[in-house]
Amino acid sequence: MTPTPATHVSVDVLALRFDRAARGLELATHVRPFDPFAGELALPGVLLLADETIAHAARRALAKVDAAPVATGQLLTFDEPNRDPRGPTLSVATWAVVGSGAGDAAVWHGLDATPPLAFDHDQILATTRPLLASLLWRDLTFSRALTGRTFSAGDAVALTQALVGKVDRGNLNRDLARLPGLERGEPAGHGPGRPGRVWRWQD
Repeated sequence: MTPTPATHVSVDVLALRFDRAARGLELATHVRPFDPFAGELALPGVLLLADETIAHAARRALAKVDAAPVATGQLLTFDEPNRDPRGPTLSVATWAVVGSGAGDAAVWHGLDATPPLAFDHDQILATTRPLLASLLWRDLTFSRALTGRTFSAGDAVALTQALVGKVDRGNLNRDLARLPGLERGEPAGHGPGRPGRVWRWQD
């Protein structure tokens, strides 16, 4: 018997934002309104339409969490035949950094405190975490979208801890100093003790 061709491709988005006040990295999910997995949390995703780019589909998916992307990029494709109970569907996992203005449709979680998700989205998150970590301070688009134009040394440490784990501050400062387009700013804060350094992306 000839296997049935896989005719569907979904684009599932790991939508991230940096909570500067809490110095934490958050992931957006939403409550699925329809079966399968109605009422369960999932990554925002859509089926790829004919003549549509993956980046455009990712923007449509982000509308489910009322979020506009600052930047997006591709990660991996997941091809487990039984990943979707509706039938064979490839999933192109993408990342997106979104602004702080996402609406009530988004359910935000700390990146290390995400509850069980629908479909194979737990596996997508676990598999792509190391890839996200590898982008920080190496992919300038990803890094700048997370930090904003100006960020503190403490912000850099918090982001690195959230994605990579342990931080060697000396090595981190040297890595930042070598990044093209990033310059040291004036120290932040006043009063006793050593003020934290500020970093600024050039236009």
